[in-house]
Amino acid sequence: MQDSGNLTPSTNQAVTEDLAPLLTHIAAVIQQSRQQVQQAVNSAMVQCYWQISRLIVEYEQQGQARTAYGKQQLQALSEQLTTEFGKGFDASNLRNMRRFYLTFQIQETVSLKLSWSHYNLLSRVENDKARAWYQQEAIQQYWSVRALERQIDKLYYERLLSSQNNEPVRGEAAQKIAEENRQEQQLRPHDVLRDPYILDFLNLPSRQLLESDLEQGLLDNLQAFLLELGKGFAFVARQQRIRTEDQDFYIDLVFYHFKLKCFLLIDLKLGKLAHQDVGQMDSYVRIYDRQQRAADDNPTIGLILCSQKSEAVVKYSVLTDSEQLFAAKYLPYLPSEAELKRELELERIKVQAQLLNKTDEADDD
Repeated sequence: MQDSGNLTPSTNQAVTEDLAPLLTHIAAVIQQSRQQVQQAVNSAMVQCYWQISRLIVEYEQQGQARTAYGKQQLQALSEQLTTEFGKGFDASNLRNMRRFYLTFQIQETVSLKLSWSHYNLLSRVENDKARAWYQQEAIQQYWSVRALERQIDKLYYERLLSSQNNEPVRGEAAQKIAEENRQEQQLRPHDVLRDPYILDFLNLPSRQLLESDLEQGLLDNLQAFLLELGKGFAFVARQQRIRTEDQDFYIDLVFYHFKLKCFLLIDLKLGKLAHQDVGQMDSYVRIYDRQQRAADDNPTIGLILCSQKSEAVVKYSVLTDSEQLFAAKYLPYLPSEAELKRELELERIKVQAQLLNKTDEADDD
């Protein structure tokens, strides 16, 4: 009897070609199902947030006293909802919901073909006609959130109105949207639920569970290393979220140095240091100073750690107006970039060895 497991290359190729139509159909079913899951979650979130915001606004409108204490009440409401239902109900997001309802008070004007992230952007468009136009275009043209944000930022509606020949404007927009759609066409399994709004709405763990084992191992070891230095570091948070009006960011590690009286933000990258990494850390520092720094705290500093296969790159990120303070007062209490580089390279070797051992043990089992 012929061993079916020992197929010749030509036979393998024939089998693969024969399966091609079946694989195409199965792939289409999987892709469609993933999109349906995402659409279902987004639709439920939009309906839920509209109802929540309606209840908040109606409660506020019952009396002038309640309106006067609106901010205080919103904060208290946020704390109670967060305790019972988890993330997603902080005061900032409740304000987003409230603005959503005040902008779309007639429920029939809220199309479930758009996500909560779409409506979060649309609610910030003050011009009623422009907002309605962007909403319809997003529905009819299947704009992603990124595409909608781009068209609003580029004043697409306003440029169409002011242009005598709007074909070039439409052509440019269509080209950019097509590029973005191509990039987003293939949803990976974790992309369906990687949106922080969806994670919070479903009260699922944050994105740290989506990070690689290597990155998690490095963060574990680096956290322990800094605390063992004995130079005044106190651990604050892991994967701490900071939020702007329309975006969420996650900081890998946050420490407070009680001798320097300042926060230290750490961002770990698996790969080469890029220019945008430095700019991103500068943004984190500015946001953190604005949101978390107390009046008697010194300016926040950032630390970028890039771990590559063969070497590590370490860079402190200091805003221009804090450079003199950093050089004069901070450096004596902080590990040097060279010291951190050596530690990061050693830790990578240790973590990789640990992961290999786990893999070997799993194979033996």
